Amino acid sequence: SGRIYAIDTKADPRAPSLYKYVDPKEIAEKTGLAYPHTAHCLASGEILVSCLGDEEGNAKGNGFLLLDSDFNIKNRWEKEGHSPLFGYDFWYQPRHKTMISTSWGAPKAFTKGFDLQHVADGLYGSHLHVYSWPGGEMKQLIDLGDTGMLPLEIRFLHDPSKDTGYVGGALSIQIDFQVVIQVKPLKVENWILPEMPGLITDFLISLDDRFLYFVNWLHGDIRQYNIEDPKNPVLTGQIWVGGLLQKGSPVKAVGEDGNTFQYDVPQIKGKSLRGGPQMIQLSLDGKRLYATNSLFSAWDRQFYPELMDKGSHIIQLDVDTEKGGLSINPDLFVDFGDEPDGPALAHEMRYPGGDCTSDIWI
Repeated sequence: SGRIYAIDTKADPRAPSLYKYVDPKEIAEKTGLAYPHTAHCLASGEILVSCLGDEEGNAKGNGFLLLDSDFNIKNRWEKEGHSPLFGYDFWYQPRHKTMISTSWGAPKAFTKGFDLQHVADGLYGSHLHVYSWPGGEMKQLIDLGDTGMLPLEIRFLHDPSKDTGYVGGALSIQIDFQVVIQVKPLKVENWILPEMPGLITDFLISLDDRFLYFVNWLHGDIRQYNIEDPKNPVLTGQIWVGGLLQKGSPVKAVGEDGNTFQYDVPQIKGKSLRGGPQMIQLSLDGKRLYATNSLFSAWDRQFYPELMDKGSHIIQLDVDTEKGGLSINPDLFVDFGDEPDGPALAHEMRYPGGDCTSDIWI
């Protein structure tokens, strides 16, 4: 809809109520922006929201919406003439006076589902935009080229004195500006392309900055890396919890020896895991990793049509925070197909008071 909803979760956490909503027409009239996406709270009490385009779905209309602490529209945050090429995620580091935003694509392209021709037509991004903070002037445009298509999520280390950050390239499958983790596309049979990228749609860093976690929405695995040496991540956990390559799927991966293979994906509480892991959130103590499986309804319908009929779910992975490692918790399965007004598609998760993907320290 393009609306921004403010939900009161403080008065009664188990019965949230609508406090206010920001109308998309008002956003467009006052700022020219549309398709709001990522929100971060600022130390001033204001709220900054990235927007992915204009009302017509053109990427060139994207930018950053600034709301006051009562969710009233103030203005655009970036200076005039300093809008990014494409919009998506952003993260700011106040001590380094820097904000960096990432790129997805033009809304008029991605809202219709994924089409490789749109990539060829230049409707998807491969750039990072480096801004002065809090000034809003673009200081640098980093072109990641073919090795960094669709750089979606960006995360800095939580330690505010550190200047290290990571970004996940969804289509070309890499993490970091200097490539430190690379997920190779798999040769496949019975799919739309001869090779399947992992599609890194989300990642996060534990609050103690020891572990990085990311998902491959198409392959179906969740990974854990030790990043105590930030430039040399070490794989410490990997588990398959869905994806297009699970046993029973018509799609098969082809190994170097020419033989085909698929991955074992367990059931939880008697329910099969559908779709692929998409958004993740980690408990503050780092011991519980939660995952949803809905990316965006147009893409869900294209790649995992069963989600439209059965809905999505939340699962929990138990984390070994000492040696590293992931295991499925057999006792938690939140089925959004069973919702009274469902089936519903679960996407993002947030903790009251802040979490691993929203907390930014000054």
